[in-house]
Amino acid sequence: MTKRSLFFHLLFDVIILLIAYSMILWIKPGDAEPYVRKYAIGLAVFLVIWIIISIASQKYTAPKRTSLINSVVYQVVVNTFIAGIIAILMYLFRAADYSRFIVFGTITLTTLFEMVFAFSEYYIYKAKRSTDSSEVFEKYKKIVGLDDEYPKSEVFPLEYTVDPVPENIRDTIIEESNVEVFNFLSENIDLNIPNYSLLSTTTRFNVEKLPAKMYLKIVNLKRINDIRFINKFFETVNRKLVDGGFYIGCVETKDQRKKRLLKKYPPVLNRIYYLFDFIIKRVFPKFNLTKHLYFFLTRGENRVISKAETFGRLYSCGFKVINEQEIRGNLYFVARKNRDPFYDMEPTYGPLVKLNRIGKNGKNIQVFKLRTMHPYAEYLQEYVYEKSNLQEGGKFADDFRITTAGKLFRKFWIDELPMLINFLRGDLKIVGVRPLSKHYYSLYSKELQEKRIQTKPGLIPPFYVDMPKTLDEIQASEHKYLDAYFKHPFRTDWKYFWKAVWNIVFRKARSS
Repeated sequence: MTKRSLFFHLLFDVIILLIAYSMILWIKPGDAEPYVRKYAIGLAVFLVIWIIISIASQKYTAPKRTSLINSVVYQVVVNTFIAGIIAILMYLFRAADYSRFIVFGTITLTTLFEMVFAFSEYYIYKAKRSTDSSEVFEKYKKIVGLDDEYPKSEVFPLEYTVDPVPENIRDTIIEESNVEVFNFLSENIDLNIPNYSLLSTTTRFNVEKLPAKMYLKIVNLKRINDIRFINKFFETVNRKLVDGGFYIGCVETKDQRKKRLLKKYPPVLNRIYYLFDFIIKRVFPKFNLTKHLYFFLTRGENRVISKAETFGRLYSCGFKVINEQEIRGNLYFVARKNRDPFYDMEPTYGPLVKLNRIGKNGKNIQVFKLRTMHPYAEYLQEYVYEKSNLQEGGKFADDFRITTAGKLFRKFWIDELPMLINFLRGDLKIVGVRPLSKHYYSLYSKELQEKRIQTKPGLIPPFYVDMPKTLDEIQASEHKYLDAYFKHPFRTDWKYFWKAVWNIVFRKARSS
């Protein structure tokens, strides 16, 4: 929706709300003038809340949904949510002198007016709706002739050349995005060689239409925030690319979205809007109770997604990010296909996560922790290792995968409390080496790897006794602990336990 369209929808909504308010005052017995003076401030607050939640929930795009029933129900759900917020505020601020008939009658009548408006606009929109969202590909196909004369089973040879990039292609890319994006594509793709597919789509269907393993590169100019099933989309792109092929796409990250919203609206109002936007589009999708409501309200469009989650999804779907660049508030990336997707059937978004770790005898165990990283961040250890250096204690420096709340959880070990479940299940013991992921495990020497899997990992690692600062020092610390443990198990764990407690309590030892 354009800013102009949003303005007219917003203006119309405010007008019908004021009309509904006036009609309710007219219906209510008695003189309306005292209510007008008494409710002036309350009405202003009500209008602010109504506008913010309506914009944040994308209520004004409801007529563009696939069925009239969905459009109407969608608006009813949003307005019911607003009524609930108003009811909570009236209770908290003890607004007992406000008429419930006036407040909730206004909401009900406004909802009826909106339903009529949605009915009219829905059919106008349906009459104008396009049948194909992959227009860029169709234009490109007509211009350079990507039809049956090219073999379907192999990539176009690199020595194949065509005339310089037609102005139609350049103009189409700039019209769909901007000049900077065209330059970015030109740096990563030889636009004179037709071995790529250029798309502008938010649906997997348009990717499925492409021939399998024919293109060396697939480009999508639409941001992934508006793709309903992101992993399925990435997996389909993976299947269509040849081995070693490249996928170029873009995303508006969580931080970029925050900057945009805070800049878009005036002070104070922008913070209120961002709060509701964060709750509806960031918190709601994380819990099973509200996830279905979120997807019903938004259809998965304009979702909030972090850089870590975006790249993590790419890695889980068989890609490796090799280039990235921020352009006008969006992050553009180049990812190379290096394997088949993992097809993660049970991705976790909630506060409690299960992490795959190496246990005794090399057995895979699932360690329970409170989430401190963005979803899919566990797939990015290799990426972060290549981009960052290990800091003191063996952690990554400037790890963008960690959330703001996650930093607090880690500081006070709140995230590790669920590991007590693993202790009760027998996966971990009180004192022992850290339970490591496969990537971290691969960084250790072969000798230490073999020693580690001879015993269970522990809740309290020898790290808190020796306080090593480098990876070599960490390995030396674990070597020393394991050698002592194999000789005198109980005595070693007893001694390490009390030394670790002393360092944690009195020397403020921390692992990160």
